[in-house]
Amino acid sequence: MAVNAEPACRLGVLAFGDSITNGGGELQWGVALQSWALWVARALGLPLTNYATDGAIAGDVVEAQIPAFERRSAHPRARYELGCLYIGVNDVRRFDWDARRFERQLREALSFLRERCDRLLAVTAPLDLGRPRAGAKVDDLDAVAELVAAEVGALVLDLRGFKGRNLVMADHVHPTALGQIAIAERALAVLERDGLRAVVSPSSLIAYSTSRRTRLQSDVTYAYRHLKVSARAAAVVAWLRLRR
Repeated sequence: MAVNAEPACRLGVLAFGDSITNGGGELQWGVALQSWALWVARALGLPLTNYATDGAIAGDVVEAQIPAFERRSAHPRARYELGCLYIGVNDVRRFDWDARRFERQLREALSFLRERCDRLLAVTAPLDLGRPRAGAKVDDLDAVAELVAAEVGALVLDLRGFKGRNLVMADHVHPTALGQIAIAERALAVLERDGLRAVVSPSSLIAYSTSRRTRLQSDVTYAYRHLKVSARAAAVVAWLRLRR
């Protein structure tokens, strides 16, 4: 066998995206904040290759993450059982949001994954996104995600209604540790309907307990952070109105 021959087997899960897919952050009742893509891979019994980076926009996937994969992978022409892409949350919250540009970049990224993965999973964004809210632009983002996913034959994980005090942080952008697990379990449900069944549920892999005191501390911390986010959002809105 040639030394540099590609492996015959699939290499697991390949993921691109932003901080939500990159994972990492503070504990939630002792549960580590890990990427939803990692929980999906663990549930499927597969390894994860993750090139997601904090703060990424769709252009970063195309211009940085995909080239990084091509440079660093020991098997750049190998295939994967599953490709995951969750991007757009940072794009749609920028002042220069451009739905056409996003569509072009998303199509390029998903097409790259389509060539290398047996299954492909794209993700829509929650409608209640950010503070100040991203608003109607999220509808445009999600419509583009569904359109391009249909073109390339990707499954869609619909997170439009994803929200909740214990699932999303006070910024209304980043999932909590339990939120990442909830996203993973929704993704696994989509995959199961397509014939890819998990060997274990992510929620069965964690254990935590809360007390009245820890819940109160958590509520106070959340309320304080939410107040800060809301005040900052109000200041941004006031500044934008003054600029008009």
